[in-house]
Amino acid sequence: MKRLIVSLLCLAAVTNAFGWGQKGHDTVAYIAENHLSPEVASKVTALLDGHSLVYYANWLDNASHTPEYAHTKTWHYVNVDENERTYAKSKKESKGDVVVAINEIVARLKEGGLSPEQEKTDLMMLIHLVGDMHCPMHAGHKCDLGGNTIQVKYFYSNAKLHSVWDTKIVDSAHKWSYSEWQYQIDRATPEQIETIVAGTPEEWIEETVVLSRQIYFDSPAGVEISFDYVNKYTPVIEEQFLKGGLRLAALLESIYGGR
Repeated sequence: MKRLIVSLLCLAAVTNAFGWGQKGHDTVAYIAENHLSPEVASKVTALLDGHSLVYYANWLDNASHTPEYAHTKTWHYVNVDENERTYAKSKKESKGDVVVAINEIVARLKEGGLSPEQEKTDLMMLIHLVGDMHCPMHAGHKCDLGGNTIQVKYFYSNAKLHSVWDTKIVDSAHKWSYSEWQYQIDRATPEQIETIVAGTPEEWIEETVVLSRQIYFDSPAGVEISFDYVNKYTPVIEEQFLKGGLRLAALLESIYGGR
């Protein structure tokens, strides 16, 4: 019985760390897959031992809770407390954050010379972390652990604000599979895509910080979240999934295109 309780507690700890939940990460990865050139798609698939981006989209959430990858726990998010306002002005995590991790991984992959095992690991991490970067509560306040200590009512049930944004609101917005999400929202014009993928991870995270501030404003402790809230934020979820997928594809093209 004690072993079962410990296992359930560990599972709860893992779940609380998720960004977007499995469906969100799968959606971001699948959008990226649909925007890779045949050349880059072939290279990436080979590096992933024949698997797709979606296959490994959630790998890092579990790996971060193993001894081998425990050092990556802080890589899933940034902390920007209310008085800091922007990521640029925030106090950075000593062990790195999602922006630092993405930049370092992209630099290593571009430089090359990695072992096949290291390149595959970096690629699996990048797939996941770009998704995390676009989850609003992964740019939240350190004082409340990205909304993990803020209790709200979600359709009359107790919930943490962080978990609302990881999974609950996604399924409330649309009861779609990840492939249905991609089909319905992946409709940007070439001009819109060019605008979305422009910039850097430092600039992309600032967009997420702005969203996070609005969500905190609309979601104080004890607030009752229902249909009007889901209605308001469904377009935000759609936009963040799309941005994450398109930007992941752009990063992979910049790494492997023309190699």
